[in-house]
Amino acid sequence: MTTETNHQRVLIVDFGSQVTQLIARRVREAGVYCEIHPFDKVEALVDDYKPSAIILSGGPASVLEADSPRIGRKLFDLGLPMLCVCYGEQLLCDVLGGKVEGGHAGEFGRAELTIGKTSPLFAGLAGIGELETVWMSHGDRVTQIPEGFEVIATSTGAPFAAIADDARKIYGVQFHPEVVHTVNGAKIYRNFLYNIAGLKGDWTMAAFRQEMVQKIRDQVGGGKVICGLSGGVDSSVAAVLIHEAIGSQLTCVYVDTGLMRKGESEQVVGLFRDHYNIPLIHVDAGDMFLGELAGVSDPETKRKTIGKLFIDVFDREAAKIEGAEFLAQGTLYPDVVESVSARGGPSAVIKSHHNVGGLPDFMKLKLVEPLRELFKDEVRALGVELGLHPDFVGRHPFPGPGLAIRIPGEITPEKVAVLQDADAIYLEEIRKAGLYDKIWQAFAVLLPVKTVGVMGDARTYENVLALRAVTSTDGMTADFFEFPWDVLGKIATRIINEVRGVNRVVYDVTSKPPGTIEWE
Repeated sequence: MTTETNHQRVLIVDFGSQVTQLIARRVREAGVYCEIHPFDKVEALVDDYKPSAIILSGGPASVLEADSPRIGRKLFDLGLPMLCVCYGEQLLCDVLGGKVEGGHAGEFGRAELTIGKTSPLFAGLAGIGELETVWMSHGDRVTQIPEGFEVIATSTGAPFAAIADDARKIYGVQFHPEVVHTVNGAKIYRNFLYNIAGLKGDWTMAAFRQEMVQKIRDQVGGGKVICGLSGGVDSSVAAVLIHEAIGSQLTCVYVDTGLMRKGESEQVVGLFRDHYNIPLIHVDAGDMFLGELAGVSDPETKRKTIGKLFIDVFDREAAKIEGAEFLAQGTLYPDVVESVSARGGPSAVIKSHHNVGGLPDFMKLKLVEPLRELFKDEVRALGVELGLHPDFVGRHPFPGPGLAIRIPGEITPEKVAVLQDADAIYLEEIRKAGLYDKIWQAFAVLLPVKTVGVMGDARTYENVLALRAVTSTDGMTADFFEFPWDVLGKIATRIINEVRGVNRVVYDVTSKPPGTIEWE
């Protein structure tokens, strides 16, 4: 996964925490390049990687377990600034001669951290004796710290909640600064990166754009590239970036599955053919996809059916492009990290519709993945840098299987049409109310339930439509959006009045727990 770059780099050692990616996001947001690597690979790669600083993530294991994920002293003896988070702090103490014990009361959720000493890690935070709100998640407890360290903060359940060896620039925190619940967590990471590690912050989208354009040219040379457009932000940004690098050597293939949002195919074709003048093959395969999905109710079977058929159609069209050598994909950094996670390999079930880590053997193409270093928010920033309209790059995430997974049960053309119409009204009203950009993702789901209702003087027996809208800062955790009742009422009224086949609308107030990968 390591990429060649002239930027200062932070190495994040992953011990399996569900929020390790959030550490990388905080570091990137601070303008510093970083990569996540599994704990059992870092000692072999660290010399070539040449990090300027190291961060140890949290993790679900206990350092007291015989098979717990571990690293030796090598990383601690490199003389590099280190920040060790949660499990990372406990491992730090265990490796360097401190002590960790089980059997104490754990500490989970919000906690109050008492600042005990002035430290560059806490610059700009609460003063000595004052409180900081943080997020804890630990069962074991550090009971003795290594020689050379001192306590700089405590909490009720963690007498060594933050420790420091200023001389070696090694710091440990029992809490998680990366999650939004730690109020000043982003500031703590900036303090580590700038005040302690002395980094200059040279990671920008303008620099990435310039460097990646050259990398694409170097990789492709005079070859031809095919890019599969999904209609989403990722593949679109990838296509525009590649087109900037190699121009007419790129051909895009847009497979219209018939499961897109209303009007989306027209938008995609118009954007690439008319605005960017990028060669585009538009394959209208809606009937084919709906035919294959007829009678299929299991959601995992739907995903695999759509994925296989998409590859078949795409491969057929790619074969028509003479001299094509490369396939461009909008693979993102979270996909890469999840495919080689520290605790168990590919996320095969959750990510079953993604093609991460390679192509089917029969597709004799080499991959071009210009976004594989980026998180979703960085892709959006790159899109703006490339000149894509903010309304386009700010679109809510849309899953690869499209509306198929928003229709539980059997899929029919009639159900797809109902959902497309209802979803279009939903998004239109959100935009009219000025709420679209305040919501991370909003969509409608056509439930496999019918209810009795009365419309005018007639009794109806029609479908129930569920609306979901969530807020999120990172896509890793989320909460339901608190709609103004008048807006929600207007949306429901329009859908019931204008979409034939729906007589009841409900709003889903389910929150997204930490660690799940995506909303669908």
